[in-house]
Amino acid sequence: KIKGETNMSTDSLYGEMNDLWESFQENHTKFLETSNKAAGARARKAIGSLKKLVTAYRKASISEV
Repeated sequence: KIKGETNMSTDSLYGEMNDLWESFQENHTKFLETSNKAAGARARKAIGSLKKLVTAYRKASISEV
């Protein structure tokens, strides 16, 4: 479960999503450039967590309207 996933505002969700995206990009680049398997695993973890936050963001954006 993502930390604080429930009852978060869209602003805080956006910030967390942005952090995860940056982590994904960094680790994905490391994986591609150096074939670092650990970086690939971190990239997959970040993108999985991002997917969960996208769902929470969609729910929060509907409830804030």
